[in-house]
Amino acid sequence: MGTGDAVADRLVAAVRRGDSEQVRELLDAGADPDADDGSTGLPVLCRAISADDQPVAEALVQGGADPLRRLPDGTTPLLRAMEGGSPGLTRAVLPEVALYPGPPREELLGHARRLAGIDPEAELRRRTGLPGPAGRTRQLDDIGCWYERLTLGGLALGDGHAAFLTALETKLRLRTSFAELLARALTRPDRDHAVWTASVMALGARLDDETWAEATRRARDRDPLHRLFAADVLLSTIIADAQRRETTLQDRALDLLPWAGRERDTDVLSVLLNALTWTSGPATDALGLAHVTHPDPRIRGWVPDLLDRAGGMLRPESLAAVLALARDPDPEVREHTCFWLSHYRGPEPEIADVLVELTYDVRQRTRAVAVAALALRDDPRCVAAEPRIGPLEPGMDPDTLPLTAVWWYQRRHGEQKEEQKEEPKEEQKDDG
Repeated sequence: MGTGDAVADRLVAAVRRGDSEQVRELLDAGADPDADDGSTGLPVLCRAISADDQPVAEALVQGGADPLRRLPDGTTPLLRAMEGGSPGLTRAVLPEVALYPGPPREELLGHARRLAGIDPEAELRRRTGLPGPAGRTRQLDDIGCWYERLTLGGLALGDGHAAFLTALETKLRLRTSFAELLARALTRPDRDHAVWTASVMALGARLDDETWAEATRRARDRDPLHRLFAADVLLSTIIADAQRRETTLQDRALDLLPWAGRERDTDVLSVLLNALTWTSGPATDALGLAHVTHPDPRIRGWVPDLLDRAGGMLRPESLAAVLALARDPDPEVREHTCFWLSHYRGPEPEIADVLVELTYDVRQRTRAVAVAALALRDDPRCVAAEPRIGPLEPGMDPDTLPLTAVWWYQRRHGEQKEEQKEEPKEEQKDDG
């Protein structure tokens, strides 16, 4: 067996194991990215795609594998990825050349449109001839969304086809209507599902008056899911506007105040309050104070971000609200309030006192943030509070915890003491 054959065999083995790191090493060493998987006669990229292995598929494409290679059955690796219904995997193997005008682009778009209309479970029953039901597992997408992977009779399909179609249309600058994107989102009515998120992001990125007006028009829709989608689009628009640093639309968040004031669906209200945290003033302050005792902790959690800090200090009513939320019975509300307090620099002594209380919280993240906030306030109680953080709990990422604040506090004060020691004494006059 030649050296080339040995490298190819190792590449096939690495792809089958799902070892993306070794796949990259072997490709760097000269392995053929289009090598065939000996058991199927298909390129190894198809093996990674059938296993829904995005890291390996991405490594192969970046190493030169051809997603548009025509296979004996007339498909291509890209078309097979699209069939699989994993939006992240499909994006990972999508080559830029497929977006150029011409037959490949038309084939790609037509295929995406056809797949967006299928029912994955019905399709699995058709392919396998089995009655079902299909097994279902949630898979995380590469942008933090989820999609469902259905399995039946050894075959698997994801339900993210419509998410890829929406992303593809956006790439091709095709202006799909608001109504069509809403209809797609409603097939997967969950804000964290890839299909819903793709529709929201496509509309939010438009940053135009037409989309804003279309979304706000649905503020009085009787269907809460329609209102939720509209609110999500408006939130996405405000965030996208903030990211481009022109802030032409952020002030329009205040248009949402009347809607938020009458909204009774907590899912919708939570999104509206999130959108309103991107602006500030007496009106948002009043709205926040009106929800301090809301029965849903998600709503109470937004209150600190709605409070007005004109002049750098909280009004007495707002201070009382923050202190109450820092002692809220819900640990999520306490954690969010603690994080907010860690960025608040007002001099009120009650703030430091409640931060000391939070160093005893049941959540390690809350304790760590409270200790760091005390250190940033130059409060000496941070030193005694630091041991309360405790050893890192299982699954806790040290990079997400502010664990060095007390060290910096001690260093600052140590340097100050050294500077005081080094100050020269005034020379005494000699009267002799």
